[in-house]
Amino acid sequence: MISNSSGRNIDPCVVGESTGQLANRFAAMEELQARHRKEVKDLQNRITGMKKQATKSTRKEVNSKCASLQEALRIRHEKEIRELDGSVEEVDEKGCTAEELLEQLSLERSEELAEPKETNVQGPQRRRRNRQRERLAKREAEITRIKEEARLEASQQPDLKKIEQDAIDQLCSVNRLKQYDIQPDGHCLFASILDQLQLRHGESARDLSVSKLRSLACAYIRQHKDDFIPYMFDEETCQPRDIDVYTEKMESTAEWGGELEIVALANQFDCPISIMMSGRPKHVINEKGVNPELKLVYYKHTYALGEHYNSLHDDI
Repeated sequence: MISNSSGRNIDPCVVGESTGQLANRFAAMEELQARHRKEVKDLQNRITGMKKQATKSTRKEVNSKCASLQEALRIRHEKEIRELDGSVEEVDEKGCTAEELLEQLSLERSEELAEPKETNVQGPQRRRRNRQRERLAKREAEITRIKEEARLEASQQPDLKKIEQDAIDQLCSVNRLKQYDIQPDGHCLFASILDQLQLRHGESARDLSVSKLRSLACAYIRQHKDDFIPYMFDEETCQPRDIDVYTEKMESTAEWGGELEIVALANQFDCPISIMMSGRPKHVINEKGVNPELKLVYYKHTYALGEHYNSLHDDI
């Protein structure tokens, strides 16, 4: 038996067993790194193909999609490396961590120098442990290299959030508008329209609420099914969705609203609703509406939860 610096007695057989477990983990890390390199190469080939097929009108969208794919792959790779890297530091069934193992190996090396008459059986064990230390150092160096490459790649990606926010700030300045923050959740579209109705339609909007706007939008869609059916396709199945099922979910949950609900409410309140967004002209729905225009701003990259609507107030 030998002892480490904490005074624990360590059975050489336990040390050997821990070494074997670490060897399996390091082999798993090497396999993970090989798979990561292949996935990066495959994604680069895919992105090259996407950019070759992009037209002038779709180039921005394709570039954004490419950046999103690269970022998603980077995040997944870092997560997998952290998970596997963390497993090496976990305590094994015998209670021996990787740090303790290295400490034991160092002590054994000192004993080897002090006691040259040890048996031949222990010699091969020490050599295996020395090789293990080399593999550990190599693994740590490789992980450091991968993390640095990932950091460098991330630093070279365009900051889509900043680009979008700068563009919207400039549009607001030109149009003498200011962004009014709405809580970023599934109700943001209806909350933005409610704020606009109270701001621009005055007394007629006094008794409205987010839930009331959901009900009004869904009622309008059900009453004008023929106008909305062409836009009610499920993106996954490419089949038309049932309007009653769709409106029931939209009315009774925090489901995110979109253009269908904007169209419905623009007609319900007989007013134009304009949507400002980065990189595109202002989009106006129901331009012939007779009541005051409601003004919204749409974000795709600025908020962590995804797509979001805010209300626009006049900057007087």
